[in-house]
Amino acid sequence: MDDLRLGRVIRAVRRRRGLRQLDVARLANVGQTTVSLVERGHLATLGLRTVRRVCSTLEVRLELEPSWRGGQLARLLDSRHASIVEEVVAALGSRGWEAVVEYTFAVYGERGSVDVLAWHSRCRALLLVEVKTEIADLQGLLSVLDRKARLVPRLVAAERGWRATTLGVVLVLGEGGSTRSALARHRATFAASLPGRTIEVRRWIQEPAPGGLRGVWILRGSSGRAANQTRGGPDRVRMPRGRAPAPTEALERQDRPVLRSR
Repeated sequence: MDDLRLGRVIRAVRRRRGLRQLDVARLANVGQTTVSLVERGHLATLGLRTVRRVCSTLEVRLELEPSWRGGQLARLLDSRHASIVEEVVAALGSRGWEAVVEYTFAVYGERGSVDVLAWHSRCRALLLVEVKTEIADLQGLLSVLDRKARLVPRLVAAERGWRATTLGVVLVLGEGGSTRSALARHRATFAASLPGRTIEVRRWIQEPAPGGLRGVWILRGSSGRAANQTRGGPDRVRMPRGRAPAPTEALERQDRPVLRSR
């Protein structure tokens, strides 16, 4: 995170709103010294929660963007997403579905893409699959899914002749602790918007039924795991026997993510 730039932003917004440091401190329930430290870019002595509180008081959205070894972080994350998509396509193909990966669309300014779009000709069933390695914004995700379910069936009917009589909308998640936690945390929302679970999704894919399906499919295959996840547990890294770990300080310098604010 660019500490100095964030400090300049906070100072500029505070002055634009005609507030003193003391005013911001009272609104954020922190000390005036804290506001002064933020504005001078001295964030190392403050907790992230405190910095967010000051930003929120001034309606400044703080977005942290991790980066790691140039473009390798994007490739690392994309590799997991791609492996889950590959497993989904293979599962659908073995059950008689014709699958299209990364189907893109644009309708009157509404643009988007479907990770996997599949067609079952015998049952005249259309399936929209959204693959996520993690859930950051559930409400935004559900809104996107609704938009795709509204637009895509009409488009593929005109473009490909896939005139569906039943529609499936499925969110595919990789197995892991964060997945289970998200499902538990938003239990009511998932029950209302994507009520089907893995066993129901698999049954529907095997034999698409009238009335359609909306559900969550948790992929338990090995390729759906994170790159550093082993059978010993999620996100656990095992060192080969006889190999000494690198010094802590060296590892921290080598692998510490850099956080930037937008």
